[in-house]
Amino acid sequence: MALLPVLCYPDPRLHKVAKPVEKVDARIQKIVANMAETMYEAPGVGLAATQVDIHERIIVIDVSDEQNELMVFINPEVLWASPEKKSWREGCLSVPDFYDDVERAASVRVKALDLNGNPFEIDADGLLSVCLQHEMDHLLGKVFVEYLSILKRNRISLKMKKRAKELVGQR
Repeated sequence: MALLPVLCYPDPRLHKVAKPVEKVDARIQKIVANMAETMYEAPGVGLAATQVDIHERIIVIDVSDEQNELMVFINPEVLWASPEKKSWREGCLSVPDFYDDVERAASVRVKALDLNGNPFEIDADGLLSVCLQHEMDHLLGKVFVEYLSILKRNRISLKMKKRAKELVGQR
């Protein structure tokens, strides 16, 4: 397994739309293992393949307190979203150290393939629902800051660009 570099906003590769996985095979399983290791190391509760510059529809999530209940979603699709909305304070590994409230469906039903290519459905609410919607947005090329006002988004973008320049200057 290997840690993967996480793209940081406003990197244009974060806006690429991910393609469906054609076949769940050893290559996909290795990507999942590397994504899981990267997510746990960060630490985070979710990671979409888009965030590690792999533009295939793959998500890993672990919202357990012990971080020992990895969930894998390949080619996830929302089958149903509740009309009820809920606001959560969100953060993102691609936008480190920035958090803000985002309103999303309170609960969702998602279908996907598991690590062995078997189809499954899951009903999610709470943090799992938020995480699924957040990570699925990444697969569509959308970052959570796009739900914020243009003023906040621009401020975050400028700070992230400044941080990237500082990091380059330290090398």
